[in-house]
Formats: sequence, C-alpha cells, structure tokens
Amino acid sequence: MSLKAENITKYYGTQCVLDKVSFILKEGEITGFLGPNGAGKTTTMNIITGYLQEWSGNVSILGKDLRANSFHLRKSIGYLPEHNPINEQLYVKEYLDYVAKIYLPKNKVHKAVKEVIEKVDLGKEQHKKIGQLSKGYKQRVGLAQALIHEPKVLILDEPTTGLDPNQLELIRQLIRTEGKNKTVLLSTHIMQEVEALCDRTLIINKGKIVSDSQTQISSQVVKIAFAETITDLQLPFKCKTQRLTPSEFLVYSEIKEDIRKLLFAYAKEQNLTLVHLSKEKQEPTLIFKESTK
Repeated sequence: MSLKAENITKYYGTQCVLDKVSFILKEGEITGFLGPNGAGKTTTMNIITGYLQEWSGNVSILGKDLRANSFHLRKSIGYLPEHNPINEQLYVKEYLDYVAKIYLPKNKVHKAVKEVIEKVDLGKEQHKKIGQLSKGYKQRVGLAQALIHEPKVLILDEPTTGLDPNQLELIRQLIRTEGKNKTVLLSTHIMQEVEALCDRTLIINKGKIVSDSQTQISSQVVKIAFAETITDLQLPFKCKTQRLTPSEFLVYSEIKEDIRKLLFAYAKEQNLTLVHLSKEKQEPTLIFKESTK
C-alpha cells in the first residue's frame, strides 16, 4: 500500500468536518474522491499532504507515519490544490526552477525542469509570465510543480475545473499517464470526471466515507459516417461495431476515453472524410461486431 488513512477526524470549533475517515490507496491506481462541495474532500487532502496539523487518527505514506516523518514524506508527495497558488509575476521556467530547488539537489534541478516542461507541453510558454497564460496552461504549470520531483503519491484537488474541452482532455491524458506508476487521489464533484479517469471511487458526504468501490465505466455508443464507402472498419481500440449503411456505423465501447476523439484521429490517419460523429443517448439492441485491437 502507498497511503493508508485510519479514522481521520477533524473539527473546526464544534463542527465535525471529518468523522473517522478511513481508506487505503495502492500504487498504480487512480482513485476518484467524489462528493458535494463542503463534504470534506479538501480537508482530507490537506491532512494527508501535511498542510493541516491538528487532527486525530493516523496516516501512513509509503509505510511511514505521517506525523513522525512529515518533512521527509512531503518529498514523496505531489500536490495540486484546488486554487492553484502560483505567483503570476514569475516566468514559467523561473517558477519551476524555484520549486525544483526546494525538492532536489542543485545538480538535478536543470534536468528536472527541462523534463517536466516537456512532459506537460509547456515548451512554447516557458518564457512567459504565468499571469499571461490561459487557465488551462496555468493548470499545466500547477501539475508541473506537483510532478517535478517525481513523487510516489500525487494529490490533485479539482484539477480540471473550468477547463475547455481541449484543455480538459490534455490534462486528463497527463493524469492517466502519471497514474500508471504513482498513487493518485483526485477530488471532484463531477461523476463524469471519475468515469473518465479513475479506477476506483471514494464517495464522501458530510465528513463520512459513504462508498468505496471500483469505478463503473459508462458504455459509449457513437454514430460515425464517412463520405467514402468502408469495406471493413478496423478500429485501433477495444470496441464493437455495427454497420448501418456502406459508409455509416455505430461504435460501442466501454473504455474510459471519449471514443469520439479516437474516431476523429482514426479518420484523419486513414485519410477518410468524416461527415458525421455523434454520441447516442441509448444503446442500440442490434448485434455488434467486436474489435479488440
């Protein structure tokens, strides 16, 4: 296990905001932390990242007690708060250089900054002031500071709030990639976000964990049509297809990623003219041909 929380309890005055919250997070798992605003998500994250000191219960990270090893363990945690606290007067590269020096030996700073800028695709923006960036790029800077020291545990508080569809997909893809070899806890109040990103779901309400389960992925059915006649539609992801006309198909899949993006990329790669692409509201009852590529 990478992170274990046992009976975390937190009061503000006489108000109980966390009531014996317990969970275990594993390496290579992206866990969605779902709940309404005010449910206790941010407070929980502030405790397990060491930002809040006065609470009861136990937290261990990488097998070590958080209270006894707080300073050391913070080097193993990457944290993106909900309200990204970055100095907008600094240049992107200047800010990341500053963050890297907090975590890393001097001889590793330059390489770490270069690699994280490439990882989050900030190359063209690295010499701009952070205040000049769009919200999506500011979120990338926030993710970069959380990732720059290659933490084992990644804590993300509402990382995609307010992003446009293009920015949203880029941030999601980055989180998916990082989640392959890290322990990721991602808070949100949007169920679609959990379905798109997470392997597991923790639901908190009024300071209590009310559900802990594997994320149920919603099925997707998309109608796609081309200008050309298609002899055989061979798609490069796990799905089932149903031919409607010589150039029109229904595609059914249970993968997390929005398959409309994958279908658009497929059409472009195959030099096909896409004339229709839409998500269907109801699953058709006809028989699909399976593709497992």
